[in-house]
Amino acid sequence: MWDNPSLRCLLAITFLHLLSLIYSQETGFPEAPENLKCITHDLNRMICSWDATSSANLGLTYKICYTNSEHFSLVCIETEGKRADIPVTVGSTNIRITTLNASGTSLATETFVLSEENVSLIPLTPQILNLSADFSTYTLYLKWNDSGSVFQYELDASWQIQILRKETLETVALMNYDSKLTGKDSILSWNWTSDIPLECTSYYVKIRCYINEPYFTGRKEWSEWSPIRTVPEKDTKPNSAMVFPQDKVVLVGSNVTFCCLYNEGESIKFMNYGSKSYPLLRLNKWSSAIKVQNVSASISSGTNVWCLLEPDGLEGTVLFVGYAPDTPQNLNCETRTFITITCSWNPGRATALYRQRQTKYILFERISKENVTCKVDELNKEHYCDFPVHANQKIYNFTLGASNPLGQAESSLLIDVNQRVHLETPVKFTVSTNSSTNAHLSWYIPGNFIQIRLLCQIEISNSNSERQLNVSMAGAENSNYRAWVDALHPYATYTFRVRCSASEHFWRWSKWSEEKKLTTLEAPPARGPAIWRERSPVGETLTVFWKPLLLSEANGIILSHEVSCYSREIMLKAHEVPVPLNSTEIKLGGNDCLISVVAKNRAGSSPPSRITSMDLPSDDVKTELAIAAGNGIYISWHSDPNVTCGYTLKWCISSGSEPCNVDWEMFPSNATDAVIKSALFQPGVRYNFSLYGCKHNGYQLLQNITGYMKELPPKVAPNFTVEETSSDSILVKWEDIPVEDCQGFLKGYILYFAKGEKGSSKTSFTDEENKTEKNITDLTKKSLRILDLQGKTSYRLGLRAYTVGGIGPSKDLYVVTKENSVGLIIAILIPVAVAVVLGVVTSILCYQKREWIKETFYPDIPNPENSKALQFQKNICEGNTALKTLEMNPCTPNSVEVVETQSTVLKIEDTEIISPVADSELPEDGSDPETGSHVVVSYCPPIIEEEISSPPIDEPVGSSQVIYIDIQSMYQPQVNPEEEPEINFVTTAGYKPQMQLPINAMKMESHSPTEEDLDKTAGYRPQANTNVWKLDSPDSPISIQSNNENGSFGSPCSINSRQFLIPPKDYEDSPTHNNTGWSFTNFFQNKPND
Repeated sequence: MWDNPSLRCLLAITFLHLLSLIYSQETGFPEAPENLKCITHDLNRMICSWDATSSANLGLTYKICYTNSEHFSLVCIETEGKRADIPVTVGSTNIRITTLNASGTSLATETFVLSEENVSLIPLTPQILNLSADFSTYTLYLKWNDSGSVFQYELDASWQIQILRKETLETVALMNYDSKLTGKDSILSWNWTSDIPLECTSYYVKIRCYINEPYFTGRKEWSEWSPIRTVPEKDTKPNSAMVFPQDKVVLVGSNVTFCCLYNEGESIKFMNYGSKSYPLLRLNKWSSAIKVQNVSASISSGTNVWCLLEPDGLEGTVLFVGYAPDTPQNLNCETRTFITITCSWNPGRATALYRQRQTKYILFERISKENVTCKVDELNKEHYCDFPVHANQKIYNFTLGASNPLGQAESSLLIDVNQRVHLETPVKFTVSTNSSTNAHLSWYIPGNFIQIRLLCQIEISNSNSERQLNVSMAGAENSNYRAWVDALHPYATYTFRVRCSASEHFWRWSKWSEEKKLTTLEAPPARGPAIWRERSPVGETLTVFWKPLLLSEANGIILSHEVSCYSREIMLKAHEVPVPLNSTEIKLGGNDCLISVVAKNRAGSSPPSRITSMDLPSDDVKTELAIAAGNGIYISWHSDPNVTCGYTLKWCISSGSEPCNVDWEMFPSNATDAVIKSALFQPGVRYNFSLYGCKHNGYQLLQNITGYMKELPPKVAPNFTVEETSSDSILVKWEDIPVEDCQGFLKGYILYFAKGEKGSSKTSFTDEENKTEKNITDLTKKSLRILDLQGKTSYRLGLRAYTVGGIGPSKDLYVVTKENSVGLIIAILIPVAVAVVLGVVTSILCYQKREWIKETFYPDIPNPENSKALQFQKNICEGNTALKTLEMNPCTPNSVEVVETQSTVLKIEDTEIISPVADSELPEDGSDPETGSHVVVSYCPPIIEEEISSPPIDEPVGSSQVIYIDIQSMYQPQVNPEEEPEINFVTTAGYKPQMQLPINAMKMESHSPTEEDLDKTAGYRPQANTNVWKLDSPDSPISIQSNNENGSFGSPCSINSRQFLIPPKDYEDSPTHNNTGWSFTNFFQNKPND
């Protein structure tokens, strides 16, 4: 088949066509370059890249043509890759990219317009030169090259530093750092401090850069991150368990993280700071941590931090918490010997760090460039340092530096050493004398002071005074210094001490030397003693007094006093009086002389003191009162023109049983008052003074004065008694208080009185509320009458004296006033008189109201024996003498007024005596056929046998109506009950027996009423026993022999009663009585009529 030429030709044509197609695809001719991107690293050249989709062909090249901005010429370059390095142009430029095949034939061309805005400024990727760590401070130190030489001018650059922590490479910190590119390469440094120890885990660092060109209008972007750098030697797990940080020193208030590192196979159980456990934070598989906030200052040995590991392990560390050193305060540098300069200072706030962590001080002198390490003791708080003095140097510029693990501070001072001289304390100090007024002093000061003068101050003191003496002297080297002191007092003990300083430029005194005492020699007394004399009453003896000289005046020890008596300059008598006597007597023999007193000691005699013995007569000498001045006694007097040589005020002080001590004080002639002071004066003690005037021919007593230094309240109460008492007054009398108990001048008395019994709970009159006071200011009065008192009453009396100093104590008495007889008589007569008056008034009233009283309390009751209306018919009572008491004579009935009525009026049936046949005509129910009619009852007794039936059920048993009926009605013709008219109870006259008639019928049957029936009957009860009646009496109501139509009782009886009026003897003696109730009205009515 291959032998056919036509076929071979067809195959060749087809193969050539395929090759052409393949070639056209390989050259990319259908696709031109696209997506041109340009970036610059240095703002001078830019790297442009583009995309092309043609197949890879090693023979394919690109031709890039652009216009040169400097020469405005077209520049073309060829490159095999799809990127080219061309200069950066300002503004916009046209870039033509042509794709060429291996033979140089252009396959495609694309033109791009590139402006500056489309160019990106991306700095070169920075490279870390060095990464180191300070594990003691948790600090990482980083160094890198800024590649500043890439740029032709200065630019601002920003760097971003990222800190990463393994295992997850988590970002711990992202920090920014700014720098300035200077056109040349520079090494930049940066550090970062971690919040946890660097040993606890691994750290990594990388950086990138950003260029800030303000005139570049293109895009500015961060560079690529640098390669990661690892903190060296900390990328492996530990060999043994440990706690970090180790012996760390931190500031008070810091937040501290502690980590515990452990080995494989171990685990942490808990971790403590001090005694407190904190929650664990896991850092990685072999490290855990705790965070402690705001730590406080630790003790000198620090605070323990420890972790407990499982299965068995314990690791720990110590944390020291304190303060950074404070700025040294009050820095002072001075020289004491001109050999060294001593600087001292106040360290300020304590750091709470000790031993190797305590603050270290270095003293640096800038002029000589020398420094000295100072040794200080934080516990003893002594801070000073010595620096050597240079021979030719006066000015020193010191800087004191303080540092500890937490920080440092410094303080500076510039001094002239000649102006900062503070000498050492003088030593070997001695004092000597060979005179009564001079002393020699010597002392030693270490140091070389040849170039300056010294000023030394000597202090001289005794019991009375103190003074300083300044002495200037030339300086010397390690030499003794001497001085003389004069104007001392003889025989006086002095205390000396000395201190020194620089004379020209005073800075400070040295400390005082030790004290030395010296007593000067004696000298004759400086003056004569103060003298006074007193003449005996008869004038034969003169007592001379003198006061001991003061120590400053005696100039030694006084051995004796020489007393002499002169007459016309001729010594008459002389004798010595040894100490301690201060008085002597001289016999004058009637002659006056001039007294002289001289004090003597070992060194000699004093000048003489003279006084005349003559006294001038005094007339009418008055006694004045002095004024208490609190600390003395104020005395005043009138000036006397005849006094030429002064006044003498004399007093005497007595202390108990000892003799009186005479004292005096002299004043010039022009003096008129004085305050006398003495250590012997006591408050509340009276002192008597005598004022003498010195005249040319003698002394004259001018006046006497008495007074107190300070007045006090009286010591005792006045002694008082009750002289007389009456019913309304008390006479009180008292005595004067002794002078020694007054303690002041009496101003008066206060008399208290109040009612009170002896033994009362109130102990003083201040407790009394109703007390009365009487102030008695007239001191001549010694008695007082208290008036307007109550008789027979106990009073409490109190008397107190008072002075200017206050009120003295009180003396109390109890006294009872006498009984008031007039009052007693009046108290008796008044009740008697009242009773008599009341009796008379009552009698008069009773007499005027006698009728009313009689009617009210004692009404008249008619005597039936005197009533003729009650006389029975003769045929009834004939032959019966026992019934004569019931004979009634005609009489006028008394009218009786009804004083009480009841609403229900009982109806009285006709109780006239009827036959049994008539009885049967009564209603069967025993009730009244006509309830509204009244019945006239005859007084003659009815048949004794009558039946008293019970009242109707509907009629009350206890309700009874007292009805008064005319006794004469018994003689009226009896009428039929139906025709009986009504009777007006009020208007009916005559005697009306009291009746209660519950009787409905009366039957002439032989039986007595039952006891029950009698109990039901109210009203009048006859006083008789029916059992003693003589029923067989002819006049008896049931007697057979009686032929009376109207039966009557055999004895006087009441209308509705079957009892005799007079009971028999045995009935009265019976202990049982019926109806024994007592009535006040019956008490009067049962009285017999007169």
